[in-house]
Amino acid sequence: MRAPLANLRIRVIIATRSGTGADHPGVEARSVDANDMEALAGLARSVDVVYSCVNPPYHSWPTDWPPLANALLGAAQRHEAVLVTMSNLYGYGPVDRPMTEDLPLAATYPKGQVRAQMWKDALAAHDAGRVRVTEARASDFFGPGVGQSAHMGSRMVDRALAGKTVSVVGDPDVVHSWTAMDDVTTMLTLLGTDERAWGRAWHVPTAPGVSQRDLIHQLCSIAGVDPVKVRGYSSFELWLAGVFSKSIREVGDVLYQLEKPFIIDSSDTTATFGIEPTPTRDVLTAIVEQTLVSSV
Repeated sequence: MRAPLANLRIRVIIATRSGTGADHPGVEARSVDANDMEALAGLARSVDVVYSCVNPPYHSWPTDWPPLANALLGAAQRHEAVLVTMSNLYGYGPVDRPMTEDLPLAATYPKGQVRAQMWKDALAAHDAGRVRVTEARASDFFGPGVGQSAHMGSRMVDRALAGKTVSVVGDPDVVHSWTAMDDVTTMLTLLGTDERAWGRAWHVPTAPGVSQRDLIHQLCSIAGVDPVKVRGYSSFELWLAGVFSKSIREVGDVLYQLEKPFIIDSSDTTATFGIEPTPTRDVLTAIVEQTLVSSV
C-alpha cells in the first residue's frame, strides 16, 4: 500500500468476524459482527472515521447489504464519525460514455440498485446534518495481492506467466478500466482525513483503460514470456459454471461491463486533490515481481 493509515501514525482498528486480518504492526484487530450496530457503535466510540470495506457474498447483496449499510451508517452517526464507503460503478448501470461522478444512479438490476440506494441513504443523512459521509468508487481492482476472484487476480496471472491460455469473462478486446489497489488505499486515506471530500462521491484515480487481452500481453512482456492465447468464456461455459456457483450465476447482470467499453473518468479527483493514477505498466511490474518472489 502506498500510504496506509497506519504508516501515517494514525491509530487503526480492523473489525472482522474472526478478529484476524491485521498484517501491519500498527493495526489492531477486533472481532465484531458488522450487522450488530450496537457492537459497531461501541467500537466507533473511539474513532474519528469509519471505513466500510465489507462486501457480502455476491448472490446475497439484496438481503445482506441493507442491514449492513444501516448498521455502519448508524454507528458513524451515533458517535459523529465520518463514514467512508468503498464502492464500485454498479449504481450507474450501463452507459455509453466515460463515467463521471455526476451521472445519475440509474441501474435497473438488483446489485446496482442496492449500491445506489446505500449511497442515497447515506447522502440523505449527511444533507440532514446527522453525519458526514463520502464514497470512493472504483473499477475492477488489480495489483499485487489481489485474490483469485478478481478478473486480474492470481489465477489469471499464474496462468499467463506459465505460458498457458487465459480464459476471461466477456470480450477480451473491449476497453475496460482497471483501478490499482495502491490507488484505492491512497484515496480511502484521503477521503477520511480531508473535509473537502465529504458530502459527495469520488472516483479513485484510474489509468486509461485497456482491454483484457492487452493487459495480459503487457504482463507477459514485462515477465519476458511470449504472449499467451486469451479467449472469452462462451455463454454455455458461463451457464454451466453458474449451475455449480451462485456467484458466477450472478455475473449475467453485469456482463455489460465486459462486453462494451467500461471507462471511469477520475479527472475530478485528480484536479481537486492532485492525485494521479499509478501507470498501468508500473502496477503490472509490481504484480510480476511479487509473483516471481512468491514462486521462489
